[in-house]
Amino acid sequence: MIFDIDIHLRRGDRDIACRIRSDSGIIALFGPSGVGKTSTLNMIAGLLRPDHGHIAIGAQRLFDSHAGIDIAAARRRCGYVFQEPRLFPHMRVRANLRYGAARPSPDQTYIIQESVLIDLLGIQALLDRWPSSLSGGEAQRVAIGRALLSAPQFLLMDEPISSLDEGRRLEILAMVERLHRLMAIPIVYVSHDLREIDHLGGDIISIE
Repeated sequence: MIFDIDIHLRRGDRDIACRIRSDSGIIALFGPSGVGKTSTLNMIAGLLRPDHGHIAIGAQRLFDSHAGIDIAAARRRCGYVFQEPRLFPHMRVRANLRYGAARPSPDQTYIIQESVLIDLLGIQALLDRWPSSLSGGEAQRVAIGRALLSAPQFLLMDEPISSLDEGRRLEILAMVERLHRLMAIPIVYVSHDLREIDHLGGDIISIE
């Protein structure tokens, strides 16, 4: 089982709950704004603690309230791509990519060479530029590259193309699909747009 997740969190007057059991390499969390999709991602990443439940991805059990397991966010080996690229404005693209890059170790399942990733993302020509000079699609490709160079065990993507135009959206979606196929890295992808999810395939979890 790639994804085995059953979590619950009470925030104010809202209950946020999500249950996933799937062998699909891509999970899409679908639903309107404000229903808890980002909070669910943050619980998987370790940035929010569920009130109860469990989170397991692959062979790694990240959280289990019954067993007293709660792996710190920094040790979950999670690549997180936010809705905004969040690149460091004082660093050129190459430095942004390398920020937090992992050193190879025997237990890293998903790892890719920097040069190979740069080719896959098509960002060779961007390496010496400043983030302020990038288009939205270019910046998001760099953000995805930075997340992948950290050698994550899984990737979380929070509406990463919602601010892009239609052409750039299709370009990034095709790239994500290609990266998943080549690297076999589990992905949880958040969207409120069914067209995006249809392009990616995988299992759809509807949060209401």
